[in-house]
Amino acid sequence: MDNKHLEQLLEKVAAGEMTAAEAMEALKTLPFEDLDFVNIDNHRSLRTGYPETVFCQGKTDEQIATIMARLAENSDNVIGTRATVDAYKAVKTLLPEAVYHAAAGMIVVNRNPILQSDKVVAVITAGTADIPVAEEAAITAEVLGNQVDRIYDVGVAGIHRLFAKLTRIREANVVIVVAGMEGALASVVGGLVDKPVIAVPTSIGYGANLGGISALLSMLNSCANGVGVVNIDNGFGAGYLAASINRL
Repeated sequence: MDNKHLEQLLEKVAAGEMTAAEAMEALKTLPFEDLDFVNIDNHRSLRTGYPETVFCQGKTDEQIATIMARLAENSDNVIGTRATVDAYKAVKTLLPEAVYHAAAGMIVVNRNPILQSDKVVAVITAGTADIPVAEEAAITAEVLGNQVDRIYDVGVAGIHRLFAKLTRIREANVVIVVAGMEGALASVVGGLVDKPVIAVPTSIGYGANLGGISALLSMLNSCANGVGVVNIDNGFGAGYLAASINRL
């Protein structure tokens, strides 16, 4: 249940359109609802300002559809990450307004878009292969009410491409840098801007990339100040953190 739905409920009680008993029934699923295979956190939006997000990987299509439909009963905006096309089809039977973002593997229900912040989140990738993770970050930030400037394929192997975009990058309030291979781009960007840099290592790279561990360690050992690092391929975490920074 988000703030809007709770406020509407209280207004109905105050106006005499709903009894206290009816309101109690509506609030019965707070703080969570036990559906045997999942405990849906209906209280998260009230605590954090953002609704629960469904991590779809490992869940059946039917479980994903049920969870997202239940969340959508009391929240206008619901996100599913690491979702397949089949999962999306199952969700769409219950939530016709659901949209699938194939590049990011995300299902989004966005019935009441959050007021856009005038603060921009720049999402930068080192290579084209990093775009799926970057899109997860970008779409997350957008659904959470932020303007996003996508700047893709500007890695250190051709650093002049990055320098050509510096004006746009420096206009952002938060910069998300998504890079695989050796992950050097985060350090370079961190040394060029005066804003928080959220580094996202990806699992893109040859053998010694070790599934993203090499990029992760490079980013953690960055000599540039103001660089924070999220987990390997965690575009959602980066987009969420950027939105939280912009909300301050």
